[in-house]
Amino acid sequence: MGRSTPSPAAPGSERNAHEGRDTRQVAKVPEDAPAPEPRQGAGAPHPGQAGEAAGAAGVPGEQATASYIYGILPGDVELTPEVRGVGDPPGEIRLVRHDDIAALISDLRLNRPLGKPKDLMAHQQLLDDVASEVPVLPLRFGAVMESPEAIVRELLAPHHDEFRTALDELEGRAQYVVKARYEEGTVLREVLQEQPEASRLREEIRDLPEDATWDARIRLGEIVNQSIEAKRDADTQALAEGLAPHAVAIVIREPTHEEDAAHLAVLVETDRQDDFEEALDEFGRRWADRVTLRLLGPQAPYDFVMTQM
Repeated sequence: MGRSTPSPAAPGSERNAHEGRDTRQVAKVPEDAPAPEPRQGAGAPHPGQAGEAAGAAGVPGEQATASYIYGILPGDVELTPEVRGVGDPPGEIRLVRHDDIAALISDLRLNRPLGKPKDLMAHQQLLDDVASEVPVLPLRFGAVMESPEAIVRELLAPHHDEFRTALDELEGRAQYVVKARYEEGTVLREVLQEQPEASRLREEIRDLPEDATWDARIRLGEIVNQSIEAKRDADTQALAEGLAPHAVAIVIREPTHEEDAAHLAVLVETDRQDDFEEALDEFGRRWADRVTLRLLGPQAPYDFVMTQM
């Protein structure tokens, strides 16, 4: 079956939904393969990266290049010619096939540093675009090997069965990220209404110098922080449990902002996406004027492809 990946456009789509923890691994890749990268932040260099590939010089006088690897795909994928990857200028994307799997790669010049923000964005955007069409095992940012032949010899051939199994498990599934954030001031008002001590301390320190109310301010901060953390845990659990019937698996992510109410990565069957979005919309209606929900995706399954330990 022929399949083609889209050319890079915008990163994973985003929409607003009305302005129990499950960290099950869905797919595994070998421990000694370049590791998948979490959505946020670049991973550290992996053995087989540019430093080791520096010996891959070509013909004397030509610039040395190596093969940058984005991820592992089914072997029946056909690329569109507009697809570009990391580098300056961006490298042309191509496939290195072995049996029924393939590595998504581009040439990388070794005379320039790798790790600029635009490189990371290009890496993630390409993987997210591909994931909207076909299953993909995303590799950590910065995975470089000496040559296409080395990729087949050292990566695809020895790990073919693991990669094939992982790709089969991801067929027809996509990752989405749900971000919930309390409306500004809403959660603080709730805390003051629910915690008499916090309300009393706030009145005590009102209009008084900071140095004269230091202990009271510290105590108030402790109450507020503990209360918000408890609310976040409860709201995160409620959202995860509400979405679970419509998801393959859910990973609870760490908050990225002090007013985050929940941060989830969700693996969804593509033929159940409407049910999933309707369940999220129901939370949007329930939490109206209290929490803003954002849905990001589809994305590459960064949270659900784990290395074997």
